[in-house]
Amino acid sequence: MPELPEVEIVKRSLEKTIKFKKIKQVFIKNKNLRFKIQKNIPKKLKNEKILRIERKSKYLIVNLTKSKYLIIHFGMSGTLHLVKKNKKNIYTNLSFYNQQKLPKKHNHVEIVFNRLKLIYNDPRRFGFILLLSSKKEFLNFFKKLGLEPLDNKFNNKYLMSKIHHRKKKIKDILLDQSIVSGLGNIYVNEILNYSRINPKKLGFKLGSYEIKLIVKYSKLVIKKAITKGGSSIRDFKNSKGQKGSYQNEFRAYNRNEKKCINRYCKGIIKRIFISNRSTFFCKKCQK
Repeated sequence: MPELPEVEIVKRSLEKTIKFKKIKQVFIKNKNLRFKIQKNIPKKLKNEKILRIERKSKYLIVNLTKSKYLIIHFGMSGTLHLVKKNKKNIYTNLSFYNQQKLPKKHNHVEIVFNRLKLIYNDPRRFGFILLLSSKKEFLNFFKKLGLEPLDNKFNNKYLMSKIHHRKKKIKDILLDQSIVSGLGNIYVNEILNYSRINPKKLGFKLGSYEIKLIVKYSKLVIKKAITKGGSSIRDFKNSKGQKGSYQNEFRAYNRNEKKCINRYCKGIIKRIFISNRSTFFCKKCQK
């Protein structure tokens, strides 16, 4: 599943390609995504101008005129592909996960502009596309999300208030989007390894220094992942042929039976499952 850094890369790609362009047509080839696509989307989006491209947590937000917002969530396998008219695109994927070229199947939505089109592809169909028609709807849709790691208000005090009374494992707490929005399995594994905290440790047992470490490394890991272009678990490229490279810097995720690279640690990374998710950590230094 694309996490905050990967969606941020998609956002930046779209800012360079469709900002201020006018939508000519929208074709819905399969409305049965995680939520059924609204019937009126083609009509309501026709002739709309793209004002801004934003991101909130793992959601992509296309700002349109008259306070309309097109919300795109990629689910487990969703991708956006940019196809230019009269050009043979070697790479169409705007991000760094899943196929770099436009697949022949599972292209569910096409948004057509002058001389290019944007295609939403999603083999597993856990993603969704939703049109919100007012600022009130927009605010209500996102009201349950917690702070993002890069938010200035995401600090020791905030996280302590959310964690100190909880009897859930810290990994599950950090994956709770109502507490910290935008983090997913990959980056939580990394953050906890940097912080040397056992992912099974219960929230209420964490001290103030451990909370401080989680805040510090949440910001560091996400900033680094964005700078490196997100993570390409497989060897695919974006629409410019560039690969995300943060996967080359993983300290824990997907490093089962490899040496822990934390300073002064001679432990081995092990894989376990927490809430049915692969979890990678070092038993020696993550206490």
